[in-house]
Amino acid sequence: MKHLILGNGPAGVIAAETLRKLDPKAMVTMIGCESEPPYSRMAIPYLLEGNIDETGTYLRKEANHFERLKITNKVGKAVAVSPSDKTVTLDDGSTESYDKLLIATGSYPIRPPIPGIDLANVHTCWTLDDARSIARLAKEGKKVVQVGAGFIGCIILEALARNGVDLTVVELGDRMVPRMMTPKAGAMIKDWVQSKGVRVVTSAKVERIDRTVAGGASILGAIKGLFSGAGDASNDDEQMTVTLSTGETIDCDLVIMSAGVKPNIGFLEGSGIDIGNGILTDRNMCSSVPDIYAAGDVAEAPDLFSQTPMVSAIQPNAADQARIAAMNMASRSVPHAGVLAINVLDTLGLISSSFGQWEGVDGGVSVELAEPRYNRYISLQFKDDVLVGATSVGLTQHVGVLRGLIQSQTPLGEWKEILMDEPLRVMDAYLACAQQPMVLNG
Repeated sequence: MKHLILGNGPAGVIAAETLRKLDPKAMVTMIGCESEPPYSRMAIPYLLEGNIDETGTYLRKEANHFERLKITNKVGKAVAVSPSDKTVTLDDGSTESYDKLLIATGSYPIRPPIPGIDLANVHTCWTLDDARSIARLAKEGKKVVQVGAGFIGCIILEALARNGVDLTVVELGDRMVPRMMTPKAGAMIKDWVQSKGVRVVTSAKVERIDRTVAGGASILGAIKGLFSGAGDASNDDEQMTVTLSTGETIDCDLVIMSAGVKPNIGFLEGSGIDIGNGILTDRNMCSSVPDIYAAGDVAEAPDLFSQTPMVSAIQPNAADQARIAAMNMASRSVPHAGVLAINVLDTLGLISSSFGQWEGVDGGVSVELAEPRYNRYISLQFKDDVLVGATSVGLTQHVGVLRGLIQSQTPLGEWKEILMDEPLRVMDAYLACAQQPMVLNG
């Protein structure tokens, strides 16, 4: 039996290790497109802060970990999958065969079609190579513009702020973290971040990025009609001007693009695998094509509540799906309980979280309590007497309780009405209802 895994991030590594444990005699091969050892992208901000070195990002610390487990870790990039003959074609023209295939190729950072986005000092923050470039440029006192204040953007923001840069964050949405925070919660995070010395501009987009010359003039204007190759594109001291949709211009030394990510599935065109926003899977993490599975950021699996397909690009979800996929690849029929949106974020010391259907559901009811003076906020979303979603800011002791009540789908009975009046009593509700049978999908 040959198990082939495309991707050697957290999902790929956990799947490979699970397969080795369940099927000691099988061939297990991981293919990753970077020459680095398997590492965690979520550790990159800690690298930028100087809290760890590059080895601290590695998913497994022992140099011979994969060799010891007889897991082949190969460098390559998949460009095509052929289910008819069970092969994967790589970018060097070679092919790899498989009996069971797991696609765990993760996401790639979005680069909006902004004029100037290809300038030398405009970077995403997604790979170790990106981190090296940013670390070289993001020195104390340097002016940095970060485009995007989503989940990943807020993690990068923290590292940059701790490095002492002059930071401006530009967010297209009307608040920070718009895909995980309600308007009041997102606004509260914005106020907190600005109180820490980071400027945040919301409801604005970047129209263009220009290289500048002495006096602040745009190079595009200064050399219009001349050869575009003028100047040194690799100069670390190169200055830029960012123009916003509001008309404002911001001078800077570095631009970091953090405008979101998309599933890395372009190479599956023509494969016959059903695709939505990601690879559509059943609860066994199997795609529409037999013997082909998906896990992590590329997988669009059934939601915990509605069973509708959902992509959840977070590391805990990737780990859960990888284990389920590996067990089914090893002929254990084990269904996934369903995808639960989980977001927990530390932004310059302010903890925020959202779980499940935090925006609410049709026919449901909700309660919201905001105390900006104390940097405290909670929103609870109910369907009947079950908590189906929640958002919180500044309530660290509530994080585990909120997730537990939502994931277990615990009937709250009379506690639902109590929480509608006193939403901060979620711990009391959890303890009171903990003895009730927990209902988990599957």
